[in-house]
Amino acid sequence: MSTRKRTPDQQSPKEETSTAVAEPPPAEIQEGSQSFADRVGQKKRVTAPDPFGIATDYLAGVRLFESKQDRQMAIKFDEKPSPAVIEKLKDAGYRWNPTDMIWTHPVRHDSAMTTRIEAERLYQEVRQMVRHEKGIEASPEIPF
Repeated sequence: MSTRKRTPDQQSPKEETSTAVAEPPPAEIQEGSQSFADRVGQKKRVTAPDPFGIATDYLAGVRLFESKQDRQMAIKFDEKPSPAVIEKLKDAGYRWNPTDMIWTHPVRHDSAMTTRIEAERLYQEVRQMVRHEKGIEASPEIPF
């Protein structure tokens, strides 16, 4: 019996050449992987930031946010708004939150969509008011 090593080119007549591709080892054998059945229900959901910005007018210094966690819409101003803008916010049901320095309105489950639409309309109105007060020409809002 010879102990000489053969190169891949030198095959004995008993060895058959195979063109079959080796199958990867089963999932249980692969390091650090789980089978599909093991991974079901373990997916980590990617959540959006909270609160998330809906619209921003940088020139006017007005932003509209929604917080899903706190269930509220919020309008934030870079500077204190005029009494006319504050009155408009109060008439729409917004309340001043001194801790976060924002104007907020609760989002109730039964009227969530309506509240969001009204918040967008109010945001457009107050941002146009602030733009007019600052002498910035009116322009359509580009939300992103």
